[in-house]
Amino acid sequence: MLYIISGASRSGKSMIAKQILNNHNIPFLPLDNVMMAFMNGVEDSGIHDKLWPDVIATKLWGFIKAFCESIIHGDLDYLIEGEAFLPSLLQELLFKYPNQIKICFLGYTDISLEAKYNDILKFATKHDWLVQESDEAIKQHIKNMISYSKTIQKECKKYNMKFFDTSSNFLSTLQQAETYLIGTMT
Repeated sequence: MLYIISGASRSGKSMIAKQILNNHNIPFLPLDNVMMAFMNGVEDSGIHDKLWPDVIATKLWGFIKAFCESIIHGDLDYLIEGEAFLPSLLQELLFKYPNQIKICFLGYTDISLEAKYNDILKFATKHDWLVQESDEAIKQHIKNMISYSKTIQKECKKYNMKFFDTSSNFLSTLQQAETYLIGTMT
C-alpha cells in the first residue's frame, strides 16, 4: 500500500509520517528532500524552494508519478509526505490503483496568525528553516499557507479526497489523519 500525506507547510505532515514509522514500521520519504535534490542537482529543472507548492508539484509530477507507480508495482508499504502533490494530479493514480493507494491532505484554514505562529515555535525541530527567519517572514509564510490550505481544501472536495484541518485540536487531528490512513493505532 502506498500512503500519501500532502497539504500546506506546517500542517503536521512530517509529524504523522514519523508517528506512522514509529507505530506501524512503514518507512517514508519526505518530498522536501526530492525537491532539494532537484534544486541542487538538476539546476535546469527550474525547481527551487521559493516556488509555491502547486508549482513544484506540477514540475515534479512526472518523476513523482513514476516513483509512486514503482512503489505500487513493488508491492511495498511506503509513505510519501510533502507539499508536492495536488488532488487533481493524484486522481489519476487513484483511478488506476484504487485499492493500492491511500491519500489525505492537511491544512489550516481557520487559525489566527498568532496561534499558528505559537504552534510553529512549539513544534519546531532543531534544524527548522522557518524559525530561523524573521517574525515577519514567518507570519507571511503563515498567511500564504492559510490561503493555500483553502485552495487545497476546495480541490479535495472537488476530487473526493480527505482533508484534515489542523487549525484547532492540532495533535488530535493528526491522530485522526493517521487513523484514517492506517487504521487503529497500536
